[in-house]
Amino acid sequence: MPDNLRSQIVTQGVQRSPNRAMLRAVGFGDDDFTKPIVGVANGYSTITPCNLGLNDLAKRAEAGIKQAGGMPQMFGTITISDGISMGTEGMKYSLVSREVIADSIETVCNGQSMDGVIAIGGCDKNMPGAMIAIARMNIPAIFVYGGTIKPGNFNGCDLTVVSAFEAVGQYSAGKIPEEQLMAVERNACPGAGSCGGMFTANTMSSAFEAMGMSLPYSSTMAAEDAEKADSAEKSAFVLVEAIKAQRLPKQILTRQAFENAIAVIMAVGGSTNAVLHLLAISNAIGVDLTLDDFETIRAKVPVICDLKPSGKYVATDLHKAGGIPQVMKMLLAHGLIHGDALTITGKTIAEVLADVPETPAKDQDVIRPWDNPMYAQGHLAILRGNLATEGAVAKITGVKNPKITGPARVFQSEEDCLAAILAGKIQAGDIIVVRYEGPKGGPGMREMLAPTSAIIGAGLGDSVGLITDGRFSGGTYGMVVGHVAPEAAVGGAIALVEEGDSITIDAPARLLQLNISDAELAQRRANWQPPTPRYTKGILAKYAKLVSSSSVGAVTDLDLV
Repeated sequence: MPDNLRSQIVTQGVQRSPNRAMLRAVGFGDDDFTKPIVGVANGYSTITPCNLGLNDLAKRAEAGIKQAGGMPQMFGTITISDGISMGTEGMKYSLVSREVIADSIETVCNGQSMDGVIAIGGCDKNMPGAMIAIARMNIPAIFVYGGTIKPGNFNGCDLTVVSAFEAVGQYSAGKIPEEQLMAVERNACPGAGSCGGMFTANTMSSAFEAMGMSLPYSSTMAAEDAEKADSAEKSAFVLVEAIKAQRLPKQILTRQAFENAIAVIMAVGGSTNAVLHLLAISNAIGVDLTLDDFETIRAKVPVICDLKPSGKYVATDLHKAGGIPQVMKMLLAHGLIHGDALTITGKTIAEVLADVPETPAKDQDVIRPWDNPMYAQGHLAILRGNLATEGAVAKITGVKNPKITGPARVFQSEEDCLAAILAGKIQAGDIIVVRYEGPKGGPGMREMLAPTSAIIGAGLGDSVGLITDGRFSGGTYGMVVGHVAPEAAVGGAIALVEEGDSITIDAPARLLQLNISDAELAQRRANWQPPTPRYTKGILAKYAKLVSSSSVGAVTDLDLV
């Protein structure tokens, strides 16, 4: 067993009696000091529906740990609601919260020398934040997803939170009346759970199941269904067994596990944010993962699930159709994932999937047959060119015109961009440039769901491009390119674009190009001056000083030595 608080208490006896005294005050009895101490990292809050049901799951996990022979110690961690903060200054804190969550879980677990941890989260940054901490600490751990929201409904159509953002664009373009806009708003989010499409939360929960850090089928369960709480309790039993066996994250979060996760993300049509988060987790665990690895796997893996934002169905529909195990079994059958990768259960991926059929059920069309995919190749492409020498991330499926050349419409912030779209100042053929929204420049790398949804709502999704050094919501689709690196704040070429410049986005060629001469680009670079920092105190100032490029995950502990 590793050197921890419990073993110190046992071996040092009377000398450690003050520690035992304090533990007695929180419920320890004489027989409990030889049991593993298990942290329950509880992301519960009433800030967002994503985290609304987490306390019930945490209590079930706590009870399960006790039944399995462990001693639980519950503690809280934070969340920021991406959906609520979207389009505001508050969204700058979203990606920052990933680091705060990671730091807080690491601090408590290491500070209290816990033997293991069960992390329970819902909103987008809960998952990568928890997994970064788990990777850093390398103590037995399991992740429990709070579950997905059930779809809203209006006029017989399923709704998600993205429906509300798109309705704003439709209303501004005069396509729907105010009464319909309000009806969509009132019906889009019917209860507890994370956003319902294959947006960032469901993408990351699927990735963690694929990596073996969550239980099979758990990533697509509805938050309000009884099976979600049952799965939380079962996760607690699995974790206690993993502690006894000393089954560690470094044995599970291997190169094979990351490749499995990327393959699943491509197959389900997952969020661009997965690229950023998997790079960050790989940095924490010490696995060499680069943007090029996503492109290599993308070329081999088809999109086989018809899921929102660009498809028809939501995560609860995927669950009914067989969930992530069905998707993984199809990938395994075609040699696209590693069946010998270990899971937290102690079984390999192949063993976990042994009883899952190789073909999806015929009475559903959420998961397509292998010979009839949505798209023959994955949807997340890595683009490069003089505008993104370190790389950029684009969704390239579901777009009628994967290649566009047009005049740049340059904006220094998301707010300015959104105002122009809603005012009808963006025309077909334009390429919007939103800059100084990167990890350092924002700071915080805001998501651009409001502008991209407004573009879709205005009917310009297939005729207008958008590039940014910021991010996109998992609910974004269209001809959009994010994570442009180097970012504007450090002098990347995106800072040098001028209004009216010709820009080419060529998805098939993986190209993002500013169509000016090298000499002109060099002259502009020589004349560029870095902007004055937007924040000089507090967490955003600290983040801007420490954060790395998005091309390596926008982490805050890269090369600190």
